[in-house]
Amino acid sequence: MKILIISATKLEIEPIISNFCYVNKLNSKLSCFRYNNIDVDVLISGVGVHYTIYNLMNTLFLKKYDFIINAGICGSFCNELEIGKVVNVVSEVFSDLGIEDNNKFYSLFEKELIDFNETPFKNGILVNNSDISMFNYLKLPEAKGITVNKVHGNINSIEQIISKFNPDTESMEGGAVFFVCLLEKIPFIEIRAVSNYVEVRDTKKWNIPLAVENLNKLLLEILEF
Repeated sequence: MKILIISATKLEIEPIISNFCYVNKLNSKLSCFRYNNIDVDVLISGVGVHYTIYNLMNTLFLKKYDFIINAGICGSFCNELEIGKVVNVVSEVFSDLGIEDNNKFYSLFEKELIDFNETPFKNGILVNNSDISMFNYLKLPEAKGITVNKVHGNINSIEQIISKFNPDTESMEGGAVFFVCLLEKIPFIEIRAVSNYVEVRDTKKWNIPLAVENLNKLLLEILEF
């Protein structure tokens, strides 16, 4: 089986890489490993939608994969998801892709610039339709994600985004992976560990080390299937 793990930064998945047997490096972003008789490639895409789409597509031109795992940390809008909790993000929205009109924000779908159900969207949402029943034993809570170009740190914009999309998590890459995988028809899963709550920015309340630790423990369990 050939699996691709994609993460925005090396920091987020460095612990698991230490468990792999190094094979070779195809380019500055893509490294090849072996683990438990599985071919596991690791793509460090860079932060943001643009880097993620470009580097993921470039990788798919080079190799074919049976499954893609998008792994990373995230912010949470939901207090029920405690810091360090790992979730399965089952849907994504490009929440800041649209048009601002005075105090209102309209998505491109609402302005009829994109059809709500134009592939790969369903009612303006990217929904993971992959068969991930093999991971049901992990009992991961499901989450609705938004993908942003600017992470939220203002109480007014946070309230607006909650009112419009009611998301659970926020990242800068998740929707990009959904977009590519759905169009390319590659089974995938997005695994995120909560490092902070989406609120007025206060890094003293964050716990990135815990999120990274829990994320990588979970990734090892996935690779043991």
